[in-house]
Amino acid sequence: MFVKYLIIGGGVTGLGASYRLRDEGENDYLILEQGDHSGGLASSFRDEKGFWWDIGGHVQFSHYPYFDQAMEHAIPREGWLEHERESWVWLHNRFVPYPFQNNIRYLPTDSLMRCLRGLLSTWKSDNNEVPTDFKEWILKVFGVGVAEEFMLPYNYKVWAYPPEEMAYQWIGERVAVIDVERILENLVYERIDASWGPNNTFKFPTYGGTGAIWSSIATIVGRDKIRLKQSVVAIDAEKKQVVTSSGETYRYEHLLSTIPVTKLAQIVKQVPAAISRIASGLRHSSSNIVGVGLKGRPPEDVGTKCWMYFPESNCPFYRVTVFSNYSRNNVPDPEVHYSLMTETSESPNKPVDLSRLAEDTVEGLRNTKLISDEDEVVSVWSYRAEHGYPTPSLERDDILDSVIPYLDKLGIHSRGRFGGWKYEVSNQDHSFMQGVEWVDWIRQGKVEETYKVHRSLEMSTHRARKHVAKEELSLRSPAKSV
Repeated sequence: MFVKYLIIGGGVTGLGASYRLRDEGENDYLILEQGDHSGGLASSFRDEKGFWWDIGGHVQFSHYPYFDQAMEHAIPREGWLEHERESWVWLHNRFVPYPFQNNIRYLPTDSLMRCLRGLLSTWKSDNNEVPTDFKEWILKVFGVGVAEEFMLPYNYKVWAYPPEEMAYQWIGERVAVIDVERILENLVYERIDASWGPNNTFKFPTYGGTGAIWSSIATIVGRDKIRLKQSVVAIDAEKKQVVTSSGETYRYEHLLSTIPVTKLAQIVKQVPAAISRIASGLRHSSSNIVGVGLKGRPPEDVGTKCWMYFPESNCPFYRVTVFSNYSRNNVPDPEVHYSLMTETSESPNKPVDLSRLAEDTVEGLRNTKLISDEDEVVSVWSYRAEHGYPTPSLERDDILDSVIPYLDKLGIHSRGRFGGWKYEVSNQDHSFMQGVEWVDWIRQGKVEETYKVHRSLEMSTHRARKHVAKEELSLRSPAKSV
């Protein structure tokens, strides 16, 4: 079968590309999806007891007018709920508004003074040395107090890798930094400061969770354009041919892949073993979602909260979303039920005992006072995403600068959350627009602004060749005795 535009992966990026093609009047496209549904990590599920769950705490906000138009196309305006974000940190047996550093007045006196000394020390410091890793950046920006009270333990829990093994250049609008004058004003005027961030208001579907959006987009692009249970096992770039696990063969003119680039590099016939080994150095964490459906009323101090961060060790999760607050239709009966959705990270560096995770999660919810002994646990739902978050490790950019241009030159374009492996542009809007912008690049020659891969092709290819040569040289060198 020949397809002009072949897309591997029916997640948000693949759907974004097909949506743009349809919008442009192009009908010759096809998505190959290995699962039994489209939507990827933005899917939703309804459990046997009638509770809805997402794969993590997704919220809908946008940097792009085109994405906004697509969302309204997917779900009419009256089908959305709008929320004002309430995010909090649970620490020292109390809730502290987020951003943590702006609200340290909520801390016990000793912790408050420790954080304040650290903040003032960094503010007065004339140290202009550039940090070498994420841990150094945290200490330099926030000081020892905030770092040790919250930033370091929390970031280890969420990323599942030590911050000293991560880069910091990805941060951008993801992390609130320091405004000492604002922090002091909050202390003096006893003010809650929780307005920071690009998602201080967000939307959520009235029915069906986040997955309702992408189910609708899949319908718009055409269910006949999505082949489910089609896992790609081999790609021949010279023949422009893709083979699936079921033995079907697809020929293409243009190819977009949204599967993990680590896997892609292994299945492309023309990719040298050295490039594949380089790609395998990319790190990721897995996401374990445990949803707990409850009969009862949420504790008073949970109230209208949206999500909460948990840096301490008395619970396995790093974040909890009050999912019933996103939509009353996320629970069977909003008059008697509420729901909490937890996220626990996992990596080789931070293993998780999956056989105990559900039990440990419920215990953690009690330890953090999110549920009481009177609450009846009606449902416990679990989901594990092997690829949860692409890790912005120290070596990530060098690896991508070798692997992505090499694949591009073969006419195989790897984009999306794990296709591009850039956490900083892997929200729903970013991922969708990576697919859209790929189409605009292929058809109109426009620059892919979101992923920003279009550096000098000659320089990128030279760097890739140099990296491969170095890798091959190391393989030929005899091992040193130890």
